[in-house]
Amino acid sequence: MSIGNPQPTSLNARTQSRVLEVAFDDGKAFSLPFELLRVSSPSAEVRGHGPGQETLQTGKRDVGIIGIEPVGNYAIKPIFSDQHSSGIFTWDYLYWLGENQAQVWQEYLEKLQAAGFVGETGRDAPMVVKGGGSCGTKH
Repeated sequence: MSIGNPQPTSLNARTQSRVLEVAFDDGKAFSLPFELLRVSSPSAEVRGHGPGQETLQTGKRDVGIIGIEPVGNYAIKPIFSDQHSSGIFTWDYLYWLGENQAQVWQEYLEKLQAAGFVGETGRDAPMVVKGGGSCGTKH
């Protein structure tokens, strides 16, 4: 993450352009597309509970953010238009995403292609729901 832990000075969700603008006290500012935030959510639903348990997110091209809840003084919890709301985005993670946005996006597109989607078609394809429980535990 970042050295010195920059703190946000402004946060604006631009619903028409679907970007989250976040500025930090070190002078850096980032425009993070809602789609990037959604497919990079730090939630167990997206990341799983360990390596190899990730769920490839598809069909998120037009996802919106319908609300943002603060989490203490260290994070936000966006509520996405597809009802996903379990990802807690720390300031450090948002900063890291801003710094590494191009690489994270390229890796996402490569994962879509590896899953058999041609070009960027996975950005529009419906999500395939895995069988069984959402976290693999029996309740």
